[in-house]
Amino acid sequence: MNPNTPVIIGVGQILQRADDIASAKEPIELMVDAAREAAEDAGVSAHLQNLDSVRVVRGRWRYKQPAGFIAEQLNAVQAETMGTPFGGNSVQALLSESAANILAGKNQFVLLSGAETGRTQARYAKQGEEMPYRETGEQPYDRMLGEEMVMAGDEERRLGIQSPIQVYPIFENAIRYHRGETIAEHQARIAKLWSGFSEVAAGNPNAWIRDPVTPEALLTPSAVNRHVSFPYHKLLNSNNAVDMGAGILMCSVSYAKKLGVPESKWVYPWSGANAHDTYAVSNRDNLYSSPAIRMAGKKALALAEVEVSDLARVDVYSCFPSAVQVAVNELGLDDSKPLTITGGLTFGGGPLNNYVMHSIARMVELSREDPDGIGLITANGGYLTKHAFGVYSATPPAFDFRFEDVQAAVDQTPTRDVAAEFSGQAEVESYTVMYQGDQPAMGHLALRTSDGRRAWANMDNADCLQAMISEECCGRKVTVSEDSKAVF
Repeated sequence: MNPNTPVIIGVGQILQRADDIASAKEPIELMVDAAREAAEDAGVSAHLQNLDSVRVVRGRWRYKQPAGFIAEQLNAVQAETMGTPFGGNSVQALLSESAANILAGKNQFVLLSGAETGRTQARYAKQGEEMPYRETGEQPYDRMLGEEMVMAGDEERRLGIQSPIQVYPIFENAIRYHRGETIAEHQARIAKLWSGFSEVAAGNPNAWIRDPVTPEALLTPSAVNRHVSFPYHKLLNSNNAVDMGAGILMCSVSYAKKLGVPESKWVYPWSGANAHDTYAVSNRDNLYSSPAIRMAGKKALALAEVEVSDLARVDVYSCFPSAVQVAVNELGLDDSKPLTITGGLTFGGGPLNNYVMHSIARMVELSREDPDGIGLITANGGYLTKHAFGVYSATPPAFDFRFEDVQAAVDQTPTRDVAAEFSGQAEVESYTVMYQGDQPAMGHLALRTSDGRRAWANMDNADCLQAMISEECCGRKVTVSEDSKAVF
């Protein structure tokens, strides 16, 4: 085996359920705790000071550069620091970059870390306060994995359509219409899908919610499952109200041997691939598919020399049911088998950009139990925008780690022009309805003009909103006024 072969040697996951906010740790403390837990898992706690790179996934916290502080806490003051942009794809993209760096001999011993405290932040906000954060210095990262990109187009921003809870249900309704399902058939299907995710969470010791939820409960509005945006109730959304941190330790095979880490702890990244769809949803050819998922996901599998049928386990990024369904369709996954190993971002827990660090940590645990099995991790950032994939096994690959960015191929696929500030008649491509309490309050519509361009409109007519949640409105004609308000 190539002595520079990258290997994961330790993983740590932290779930904080503090009784009061005064005792709650802030995100950077959870990152340090997770790093130490990963070191304990690998049996290398005495060697953390030898880390040569500390890499942090961007979170909602206000630290300028937390990696240096973490390195200081671990006495690894010489370690390079590295950060990422926002995006749920960042963990897998960072792990692929780290594997490539180790293989090339640029690094030997690397820590990946991230954390969020959405639950504690919400409790501070409920008291009318802001969560305090310690100062970690103004020193910039030594390296960044890419740059921040605007994820919403001008037209989406103009009409206020730029929140995940607005955009992903628009994808969902487009999927339903494309499949030819009735609203009732579609809701029953996605409730069954999400109930299956909750059952997996029940068997994951690091899941945030471990009580299985029936399809019937997912379809029924309640105090814990309120209306959010048609067709999603709360429990069909990512659960960001969690305090969770995770850490992953990676090194070369030669360094793992030097540290004395047993091979029974080793899990190998076999391959990785990245790509993104158009940054503006407005420019997508349609709202129910993803060329980037299709091309990058299949490339990761091809680089690993495996087929979908060879996979023993998968974790499909699951911020919303629409994201899962698009990935299943594009990759040809078998949705009669579990599509998650954590329970997903609703039940496993959704610490924003850092969820995939938990899914990879769980992949490591399960791979150690089943050394011959091969697993696939999928990661998604933005509005089904940025994608990263990784293939893993506790069995060493017969080749060096492989990685490819397939963006050039994705850029050759069809896109769509935008009709800015559109008024006139158009056809509904998809839509959602946002709720205030238990009442529909605002509709957001993606439209197709007669010349095939995409336009956007809002709708606040009470009768029209009621129709949008009770009958199929994709394919219907609407009239859009100059102030971008639509009516049937």
